[in-house]
Amino acid sequence: MADFRSDTVTLPTPAMRTAMAAAEVGDDVFGEDPTVTRLQEQAAALFGKQAGLFVPSGTMANLLAVMCQADAGSEVIVEARSHIMNSELAGAARLAGVLLRPLESRSGQLDPGKLAGAIRPPARFWAHTTLVCVENTHNFWGGRVYPLEALREVSELVRAKGLPLHLDGARIFNACEASGVAPEAYGALCDSVAVCLSKGLCAPVGSLLLASQETVDKARRTRKMLGGGMRQVGVLAAAGLVALEQMRTRLADDHRCARRLAEGLAERGLQVDLEAVETNILFVSSGNPDRDAQLVAELASRQVQAIALGELGIRFVTHRGVGDAEVDAALQAVAEIL
Repeated sequence: MADFRSDTVTLPTPAMRTAMAAAEVGDDVFGEDPTVTRLQEQAAALFGKQAGLFVPSGTMANLLAVMCQADAGSEVIVEARSHIMNSELAGAARLAGVLLRPLESRSGQLDPGKLAGAIRPPARFWAHTTLVCVENTHNFWGGRVYPLEALREVSELVRAKGLPLHLDGARIFNACEASGVAPEAYGALCDSVAVCLSKGLCAPVGSLLLASQETVDKARRTRKMLGGGMRQVGVLAAAGLVALEQMRTRLADDHRCARRLAEGLAERGLQVDLEAVETNILFVSSGNPDRDAQLVAELASRQVQAIALGELGIRFVTHRGVGDAEVDAALQAVAEIL
């Protein structure tokens, strides 16, 4: 099976399994797991942050960022197609008690003028803004990279308003690889960063929230409240360390495969915005959502998996588990169907 549904289907590497078996562990709720501590410190240093917190998922990392930086009963501005808005089951509303205010954008980048007009000050009759969130790379915009200078403009605006800026960096290392920008440069523009280890970096479980020591201290308590306090979790953190130390440089191959797949699908008659293919995610379409869903079903019968996402089209995601042979299989299957 050539599985292009997501980079979340990646399997841990042999080096990760070895590290997990040999991991030194302790009770992390007591702050006594040395492997977790090492992972948190290493990731925080990479992004220029004071502290880090290892959590089970990117969804929890984003939720903690919202709960610890936005006031209940306030408003949090997000991009309209963002993961926080569309794929986290309204956790910000139910658990953080905030209203998400979506802003339409072009390619996932917030327009500073629209953002300035959307930020609400405290008043008697509306929820005031207490946090702004951005996403890099942007999943539902096809893995687009948030350019550093564009993010800097947003960061300066948000901070001038006295607000924190959170970066959902589930695939931030894909952005770094594609742009040549160091993690620390992105981290300097944001008050908190969520980083996923279990996508292109291939760790089996885990994300990190990176922020100031004060925010991370709050997040640690809130994580416990949400049921995310883990005990001898160094066995998972060990895989995360391998992910950080060994797997970032291989992301360029995922990007190359995505470009090759996109060009091949375009040659076979599917609609593809080749300029939008910057990292490991691409959307293609037959021009009809119903036909797209049928095409995905026919691909599955030929041992090629992708996801139909309505008006967005069909999403393909490249990762360590799909190389040139799987790209060839996908292109051959599409050619047979069309």
